[in-house]
Amino acid sequence: MRSGFLAKNPSVLWFLLILAVFTLGVTFLSHAYGPGMISTSMVKTLGKTLCLCLIAIAMDLVWGYTGILSLGHFAFFGLGGYMIGMWLMYERTRDIVLSSAGEFPMTPQEINDAIGTQIFGVVGGSDLPAIWHFAGNLPMQLLFVVLVPGLLALIFGWLAFRSRVTGVYLSILTQAMTLALSLYLFQNESGLRGNNGLSGLQNIPGVSANQDHLSVWFLWASAVALGLGYIAAAFIVSGKFGSVIRGIRDDEARVRFLGYSVEGYKLFVFTLTAIIAAIAGALYYPQAGIINPGEMAPIASIYLAVWVAIGGRGRLYGAVMGAAFVSIVSSWFTGGRVPDIPLGFYTIQWVDWWQVLLGLAFVLVTLLAPKGLSGIVDLLEGIRSPKRHGAPLGPDKGAFREGEAQE
Repeated sequence: MRSGFLAKNPSVLWFLLILAVFTLGVTFLSHAYGPGMISTSMVKTLGKTLCLCLIAIAMDLVWGYTGILSLGHFAFFGLGGYMIGMWLMYERTRDIVLSSAGEFPMTPQEINDAIGTQIFGVVGGSDLPAIWHFAGNLPMQLLFVVLVPGLLALIFGWLAFRSRVTGVYLSILTQAMTLALSLYLFQNESGLRGNNGLSGLQNIPGVSANQDHLSVWFLWASAVALGLGYIAAAFIVSGKFGSVIRGIRDDEARVRFLGYSVEGYKLFVFTLTAIIAAIAGALYYPQAGIINPGEMAPIASIYLAVWVAIGGRGRLYGAVMGAAFVSIVSSWFTGGRVPDIPLGFYTIQWVDWWQVLLGLAFVLVTLLAPKGLSGIVDLLEGIRSPKRHGAPLGPDKGAFREGEAQE
């Protein structure tokens, strides 16, 4: 009798259980539903951390399992944030325009012109660009969260993979794509307010709840998205598809020789992970409250690869551990919670030294602990890799009698 998916992957159940306990614990300790032992800003930080864990899973799928070191997945993350941010900013501005009109009715054109002036006055404009045509339509903007990054990944991946660009050259191409997109969005002519970005995203139109409740609701949404993303990723890597993409990672030429469409598998994984990254971004930036092109700089995608490496690539829970660890520790070091260390001739300010520590951690993990933080799970379970040391591989113990094995 064939065992089910969850029976073969008990780590999925453990992950969902830990995620549920974590989410409920934060909820009942928050200001909204508990004694307020966890502040609203901390709830937002934890909700954003769950979103970063989700994009880390996407990065692990494309890099840890398929062997494609993409340095552009934060571009898809940012695009997802921009797509939902357009609706949030448009509707919030529309409410402001209508409330300021008072008892005087406004025509749809007057409302549209007033919204354009409010949003783009800061960059010297007054008209809504064409890309804002559906900004007031929530279902369409939600669809764009998936379509825009997905189509960009599909086109870019098709061009790159059909040319059989691999290794460091592909990494450079993905980084160039991210840089080009970031530089374009910095321009006011992009229609997304240039360097100013989109702001006020933490205010949900039509919802009168305060930030205490909204932060918890977004925490729930982020937890659900992370749970579903983990299940989907585990399902993909546990079957035949997972075996094929691991084969592509380890020996692409051999997998192609066996008759598999290597380019097709790569394109599917690249596009799927771009969509996952975009969904994570669409949940992240309403909690952050603002998005600008700086969020899509190439360095952000490099950080993403560091998170996955620290957690342990090729293991989904490792990617989650790495992203969660770096996000929380980063907030701790850069939030002024760690006192500076005066040395007399120099004062160590952790805000300035945090990135150095992160880079050092990446180097140490790469050299000394290739399995990353996920290696801790191995230690707890008593799992050890077999130490062959080049010894000849004979029959399994007990398979033959000693005399038969020597004949």
